[in-house]
Amino acid sequence: MSGRMLLAAGVACAMLASGAGAAGERGTPDEAKAMLKKAVAHYKAVGRKQALADFNAKKAPFGDRDLYVFCIGPDRIEVANGGFPSYVGMSADQIKDAKGNPVGKAILETAASKGEGSVEYLWLNPVSHNTESKISFVEKVGDDVCGVGAYNPGK
Repeated sequence: MSGRMLLAAGVACAMLASGAGAAGERGTPDEAKAMLKKAVAHYKAVGRKQALADFNAKKAPFGDRDLYVFCIGPDRIEVANGGFPSYVGMSADQIKDAKGNPVGKAILETAASKGEGSVEYLWLNPVSHNTESKISFVEKVGDDVCGVGAYNPGK
């Protein structure tokens, strides 16, 4: 199976497993930034292993509506993803947006050059089931790069 087919299959499985599609309010960019700050503090407080487990479980406060934490490890492998758990174990080099742009690479480069920042791309919203503009705020924490993004469908 090609990387793109795996990505599509993973999205479909994650949506079914999470019960995505329920109506609800959207997370905002400010809420995404706040969740990332909480995630970074949690990672530093409880350590990598527990933090990644909590992020993958979308354990409150690391999952709220269409907001979730994701992390990419030092080996460029996704190690946490509260919105699309099937991405865990996938190479960040395989993660591309709806236009085929290398999102994983952009996230890693942003964190490597600045320690933190934001990346904009088109991504499937697990709540609306639509491909929407998304801005993810990312930060290097420990050996990982973690992020939280907010969807901006009007953009």
